[in-house]
Amino acid sequence: MSQFVLQPLGPYSLMASAAFLEGFAPAAYAGGEMAGHLHFAFVADGSEQIAGVCLRAQESTLVGEVVGEADPTVVRSQVTRILSLDIDGLDWPRVGKRDLVMGRLQARYPGLRPVCFFSPYEAAAWALISHRIRITQAARIKARLAEELGPAVEIHERKEHAFPGPSRLMQLETFPGVFGHKVEYLHQLAQATLEGKLEATFLRGLSPEQALEHLKTLPGIGDFSAQLILLRGAGEPDALPTHDPRLGRAIALAYGLDHLPTTQEARQIAEAWRPYRTWGSLLLRVMLEEETQEIARGRESPLR
Repeated sequence: MSQFVLQPLGPYSLMASAAFLEGFAPAAYAGGEMAGHLHFAFVADGSEQIAGVCLRAQESTLVGEVVGEADPTVVRSQVTRILSLDIDGLDWPRVGKRDLVMGRLQARYPGLRPVCFFSPYEAAAWALISHRIRITQAARIKARLAEELGPAVEIHERKEHAFPGPSRLMQLETFPGVFGHKVEYLHQLAQATLEGKLEATFLRGLSPEQALEHLKTLPGIGDFSAQLILLRGAGEPDALPTHDPRLGRAIALAYGLDHLPTTQEARQIAEAWRPYRTWGSLLLRVMLEEETQEIARGRESPLR
């Protein structure tokens, strides 16, 4: 077992991340019995090796314990990205002073930053699996894929399953709930990942526009999915998910609009959130779900 230490820059709460994951269907995270720490199990970037991580808050830092076969240096970097701790958040409170609505959301969800998928690859796999089905149904399928095909690691005597790596996913032939062209698309996604086309550093090294166009060359990936992969897979901190219909509803609710904002109106409102537009969008989405419970109650429309 090895350890690493992370020092957040700006407001951050590990417990806020844990609470978010407990309500984030794709994560299938049940952390209620693990108060005070957060467990992750994932395939490390650029490999098929599994990492298990236990994170604890210690004064102003986070301490991570790593088990499994993955390179601890890679694991530390990946955890930093997953929790959006690779972003300097010292100026995030200024956004709340410029935009009082966002300031109220920051106070409502103190220390909450985007918690990303473990990798752009896993975000893209989620986008393909969840296409045209409800989020809760897709979450069950993704969890079963991890349990039946993914590697496992033991963290503090608790067995945790990771989503299967790209080489393993390429062996998938059929799976309950994965219908139509989805298996073929997942195979092509796995191949693209093995070729390095979904590396987070590569995607964030492009302009958001270039990254989105690149992602849309993947079979089955459209505008909505490309934004999901870039923002919540690669961890791009300053982009607006304009193809997410829930964002418009969240903006209308939070800002007291009597209509759904147009894309241009949403962009104008979000100008005040720079350079953290992804962060602001997340707080709005969390608020919308808390107010409406549309995903938890299965009332959301099937994605795309």
